[in-house]
Amino acid sequence: MKTKSVIFMGTPDFAVCSLDKIMKSKILIKGVITAPDRNSGRGRKINKSPVKEYAIKNKIPIFQPINLKDENFQKEIKKLKADLFVVVAFRMLPESLINIPKLGSINLHASYLPNYRGAAPINWVIINGEKETGITVFFLNKKIDEGDIINQKKIKINKYEKAGELHDRLMNAGSNLLTETIIDIFKNRHKNKKQKINSNDTKAPKITKNICLLSKNEKAEKIINKIHGLSPYPGAFINHQNKNFKIFGARPHKFVNKKNSFFIYDKKILYNNTIRETIEITEIQAEGKRRMNSSEFIKGNKI
Repeated sequence: MKTKSVIFMGTPDFAVCSLDKIMKSKILIKGVITAPDRNSGRGRKINKSPVKEYAIKNKIPIFQPINLKDENFQKEIKKLKADLFVVVAFRMLPESLINIPKLGSINLHASYLPNYRGAAPINWVIINGEKETGITVFFLNKKIDEGDIINQKKIKINKYEKAGELHDRLMNAGSNLLTETIIDIFKNRHKNKKQKINSNDTKAPKITKNICLLSKNEKAEKIINKIHGLSPYPGAFINHQNKNFKIFGARPHKFVNKKNSFFIYDKKILYNNTIRETIEITEIQAEGKRRMNSSEFIKGNKI
């Protein structure tokens, strides 16, 4: 019997974890499709994606198309005759590519679909104060994150958990669920469930700079959720006296009545909203400086 195989598509570290799990599960990987190399910095150093670095180390054939619709690229992919395409943290695929493998193309999404469809589910579940999220493996179709669900798992969000911490937990849980799902598909024991798409579903759009700016007109709980939902990347920030301060951690604090909204008091960095609530900043980064905890920042900096 012919050994079934996959082609893996992904770019960041989140995808590497799944690729590694698939590799260690002895699933045959015919190739990896990842983002083209980029030049960065003054020396125009070539940066390879984390997925490419992993593929080089493990001698997996690599494809880096600029255009996924390119006919020559798709011909090369068809020659590999992979049974399944596996997508994690990659770009939107054209239908012509999705439909190549006979078993279809699947995607790992970092939310409990149909809620939080979109580019930034991990950030938004924390920003919105959710107590629970999840991971979903589904079949790709021409609509973003709307294909038939194959497997799902709910994940509790811890109190004051940051996006980076949740990212790592979902990355690890997702790699396990994805690998289990691939094996189920290969053994034809999977079941599909159509998504019930509703206009009231919560979305997870791309994070913009405007979203990252903190407003003192919001409730303390919402401000703290936003700080943690954007930590460590891209980072929430306060604009104070025409300077931006990135904020990575915060906690509720009893109200301290001060004229300024952003200040140091009793060896703590505090931030007041307009409804007489105070939050304590626990991690901060001033422009041109490194990230620090609040006590370290206070020793050598002023607000």
